[in-house]
Amino acid sequence: MISELREWGDLRSDSVAEALRTVPRHLFAPGESLEDVYAANQAVVTKRDEQGLATSSLSATHIQVTMLEQAQLQPGMRVLEVGSGGYNAALLAELVGEAGTVVSLDIDGDIVERARSCLQTAGYEPVRVVHGDAEHGHAPEAPYDRIIVTAGAWDIPPAWIEQLAPGGRIVVPLRMRGLTRSVVFAHDGDHLVSTGYRLCGFVPMQGVSAREERLIPLDGSEVALRAEEEQLLDVSGLRQALYGQWVQHWSGVRFDQVDELDFWIATQAPVFGLLVARQDAVERGLVTRAALRGVPTLLRGSGFAYRTKRPIEGTDEFETGVYAHGPEADAVADEYVELLRRWDRDLRGGPGARIEVFPATRPTSELPRGRIVEKAHTRVAVSWPGARNP
Repeated sequence: MISELREWGDLRSDSVAEALRTVPRHLFAPGESLEDVYAANQAVVTKRDEQGLATSSLSATHIQVTMLEQAQLQPGMRVLEVGSGGYNAALLAELVGEAGTVVSLDIDGDIVERARSCLQTAGYEPVRVVHGDAEHGHAPEAPYDRIIVTAGAWDIPPAWIEQLAPGGRIVVPLRMRGLTRSVVFAHDGDHLVSTGYRLCGFVPMQGVSAREERLIPLDGSEVALRAEEEQLLDVSGLRQALYGQWVQHWSGVRFDQVDELDFWIATQAPVFGLLVARQDAVERGLVTRAALRGVPTLLRGSGFAYRTKRPIEGTDEFETGVYAHGPEADAVADEYVELLRRWDRDLRGGPGARIEVFPATRPTSELPRGRIVEKAHTRVAVSWPGARNP
C-alpha cells in the first residue's frame, strides 16, 4: 500500500509514511479481508442507510494521505477531525504526537461508538471522539491548528472559521457547482483563501450542514442532470433536445489534466451541470460513455454541450471535443470549445484556481472577479490567475 502511494505521488513525507506503517488499518475494519483493507485506492463502507447508500466509510488510503499531506501536520498541534471512523484519527494522533490533541467529531452515535471501540483496540485511547453536528464544530477544545473535514461539505459553517487558531488551516472536501475538491484554506485578513486543492470524493455531510445533490431526469432514470442552479434551466426544452439532432465539434486540445480542465469549465460556464447516464442510454446512442461517471456540461436555454474525446492517429493520446444538443447546438458547442482552447492556451500546467471564501453578507462589489458560488453561510469566489480575457 505504501509503495503504491509513493509511486502515485500521493505520499511524499516520511512522517505520513511512518504513521501509515504504525497504525494497524485492519483493526478499524473488522471482518474485512486484508486485501480490501490495505488496497491503496479502495474505501470500505462501514454503514449504509435504508436505501443502501453509504453514510460512513473507511476512506481509501490515497484520499486520506492526500489530505494529511495537504494539512502539513506538526508535533504538538491541536486538530479537529469532522467525520469520524477511527483510522484517520489514529494517523492524526501519530502525526501530532503525545504533545498534540486530536478531537474526532461525528453526528452518528453508532459511528462514534464504533470509532471509540476501534481506537481503544488499536491503542489510541487519548483520541477524543465526540458526538455532535459538524455545523457547530466543537468549541470546548478550540482553537485548533488544523480542522480536517472527512465528509463532503457544501458550505463552510462560521463555527469552523471561529474555532480556527491564528495561522491555522482548514482542509475540506468542498463542493462547488457539483464538483468536489479537497481545498486547503488559510486566513487572509477577514476571509479564507486557498493554498491548494486536489480532486477527491467523500460521503456527504449529514445534519444541519447537509445539502443533497438534485438529479433532474431527462430520460426517466437513464439520463439526468446534476445541477445546483435548477431555477435557471429549461428542463422541458433540455428533454426535447436530448432526443433531437446533435453536433460534434473538436478542439485540437489534448485530453489530459482532465480534473483541472473540468474545474475550469465548471467555474466558467454561466449555467453548469453534470450529465449522468446509465449504460442502457449509452447503448441506445442517447449520450456517449463520458456520461457514465458524470461529465461537465455547459447549459444554454434548451441546449447543452458536454465533453468527449477521440484518439489522435499515430499516438497514444486523445483529443478533447464536444457533443452538443438543442436548437443552438453549434453555438453552445463553439462556446465550450473556446473554453477548452483558453484553458490550453493560458492555464495548462499553471498554478490552478484561487478559491476565496467570504461571509454571505459580503457585497458583490467587494468580491474579486471570477465565478461567485452562493452558499448558505458564505460566498465562494473562484478566479484563475493567468487566464486572459476571451
